[in-house]
Amino acid sequence: MAVIAVTKERKSGETRVAATPETVKKLVAAGFELVVETGAGLGASIADADYEAAGAKIAKTAKDAIAKADVLFKVRAPEADEVKALKSGAYVVALLNAFNEKATVEALAKQGATAFAMEFVPRITRAQVMDALSSQANLAGYRAVIEGAEAYGKALPMMMTAAGTVAPAKVFIMGVGVAGLQAIATARRLGAVVTATDVRPATKEQVESLGAKFIAVEDEEFANAQTEGGYAKEMSAAYQAKQAELVSGHIAKQDIVITTALIPGRPAPKLVSAAQVASMKSGSVLVDLAIEQGGNVEGAKLGEVAVTKNGVKILGVPNLPARISADSSALYARNLLAFAELFKNKEGAFAPDLEDEILKASLVTHGGAVVHPSLKA
Repeated sequence: MAVIAVTKERKSGETRVAATPETVKKLVAAGFELVVETGAGLGASIADADYEAAGAKIAKTAKDAIAKADVLFKVRAPEADEVKALKSGAYVVALLNAFNEKATVEALAKQGATAFAMEFVPRITRAQVMDALSSQANLAGYRAVIEGAEAYGKALPMMMTAAGTVAPAKVFIMGVGVAGLQAIATARRLGAVVTATDVRPATKEQVESLGAKFIAVEDEEFANAQTEGGYAKEMSAAYQAKQAELVSGHIAKQDIVITTALIPGRPAPKLVSAAQVASMKSGSVLVDLAIEQGGNVEGAKLGEVAVTKNGVKILGVPNLPARISADSSALYARNLLAFAELFKNKEGAFAPDLEDEILKASLVTHGGAVVHPSLKA
């Protein structure tokens, strides 16, 4: 029986956990043995007793949990002591942040671990249930609106009262991926007037279907601005200049701007300049969802709320899914549950087929080497 270990997340501010009682119960039923480090689920309001009731064993330390594990489930990349505790040939599954956590990736290879990055799971129909980037981005988009509304300090919907009318807030979403679409939907539910922009032409219909207005320079480059994998391409300087001119006047009128643009393996593109920030009204808010990759907003600071001279707040809050850890853990744990099914053969035995298209695409280290094409030196 293969053993899956789940340990506490040790990175600052990380409250999520890689398994829930629901997924533990299903993994046990599927033939796995689960070992959970004590306190691993506390940040997501899950007690050790809940894991035990679902069929897991509780280990006193991360080292104890990992010692005999065939598989280690994590939210973030494992810490150095966790890597050292892995037995050679053990499997590791996590949101490795492989482009930025290169030292950890190399340490996993040196340890002889077979590591998979959940961010590399391909966007194909069969892998949708394993798409951790989407499950977490969905919640991040929701939370971004909540954070923005709290910082804004005024009501979002129009309110007509005997004392007068409260005008609806104007919310502008820049980047319409999973996070952006959820931000649009959430802001609309809260009663704001919502507009959105993205370089991918396919998003126009999606934006309009949610009741928001789409804003973009719709030229030839715009028509070819999406990769086969569904990601946004980095746009030319000329296009960015035209787009900036179009949105500059729009940004100046907005109450809340939420930026979500990311390019895999690259610094986040700058979407909002200091001049555009300066054009906004005092009390306006920008929420930068790309802050952990450098940010989309000039002047955004990781982990801080920057207040400009003209009274505009720029929120550089990292890891928004961790602010709703119960739900984000539940969704991520289900992603891992589905991924774990790939480790079994037709007879139900633990025998991962590394030629499976999903495992192959997400494989980062194996046989003592870094094997993912995009990470090779």
